[in-house]
Amino acid sequence: MHDISIRAAAPDDLDGARAVMLDTVYRDFGTGYVPRWHGDIVDPAAAYLASPRHALLVAVDGGGQVVGTGALDSRGPAHPPNPRGLAERYPSGETAQLRRVYVRPEFRRHGIARRLVAELVDFTVADGGYRAVYLHTDPAVPGAEAFWRSLGKVVLDEREEPGGGQGIVHFEVPMG
Repeated sequence: MHDISIRAAAPDDLDGARAVMLDTVYRDFGTGYVPRWHGDIVDPAAAYLASPRHALLVAVDGGGQVVGTGALDSRGPAHPPNPRGLAERYPSGETAQLRRVYVRPEFRRHGIARRLVAELVDFTVADGGYRAVYLHTDPAVPGAEAFWRSLGKVVLDEREEPGGGQGIVHFEVPMG
């Protein structure tokens, strides 16, 4: 339906990528911009373009508009706020953490996010230094949990922990 290309983000793509990310945190997450969680959104060049081990991909429509994003960096889940065992299982430097896999609503359900993830996983394999691909998601975001369950395996569902933790679901995505 849509003529979409996926490519590594260039400096000219950053404003469009930032817009997709900010729209998502405001509209879908309902949190708006929270500096301690979303600093990479404000400066995606520093977060994703400055290191050869990090990546920011954009999905671009036929008119050149950024309609989706997908990123990864080499930081594993931090403790706190994540459980200690999770941080130990996915240490920084050895873990590619998927981030900001967002697609504008009118472009969803056409395989764009799945394509973004596939290319990010290919990036981790080509890097050669990663041993795992990790991500977490908020199951309150419509469609997020089902999407990630279709691509990876749950390694921790905090809702099943005593007290429910933060209610976050943590996943590992296969590298091959």
